Amino acid sequence: MVAAGLAAVLLWGETVHWRASRRRLGVQTVRGSREVVVVLGYKNRGEQANLINRHRLRMGLRSQNLERASRLVLSGGSVGGRVPEAELLARYARDVLGYGGELITETQSRTTWENIRNVIPLIEDADQIKIVSNELHAERGRAYLWRLRPDLAERLVRSEEYRFGELMLLKPVMALIGSKNLRCQST
Repeated sequence: MVAAGLAAVLLWGETVHWRASRRRLGVQTVRGSREVVVVLGYKNRGEQANLINRHRLRMGLRSQNLERASRLVLSGGSVGGRVPEAELLARYARDVLGYGGELITETQSRTTWENIRNVIPLIEDADQIKIVSNELHAERGRAYLWRLRPDLAERLVRSEEYRFGELMLLKPVMALIGSKNLRCQST
């Protein structure tokens, strides 16, 4: 009985995240070849990218379409520590993962709203825009872009953030928090 309950909770978390990864997207007709992948940072207290930021960065990198001109935009200020999240992400991308592609950091944002508002000048020339974070946080970012710049939001496409079973034990908790945050922002 307990195992069935646990399985139901885990499956619910997966379902919530899967759905969130497919909502608030733009027109899926691809025109042009310029892509921007925006990775939203997570509060980081230390001098190195924490587990969540490292995971978000890996999701962003796997979301890049190598057949396109792809720019990686890392967004996040110094919310939890001295060093901006975007700088920690950039250092990890270059020094640890060996990323050598185009990379821009946005280091002033302290909230998700500011993340989206501040990256707008960095994504305006993109034909496709991908916002990467955990699925519900990315959906919130997409919702903010729809509010701020619907013309750009029309260019939103799915990223490769959702994978079945990845962070499965955390997904139910993240689903509860993310769903609450989405309800709060829609009022």
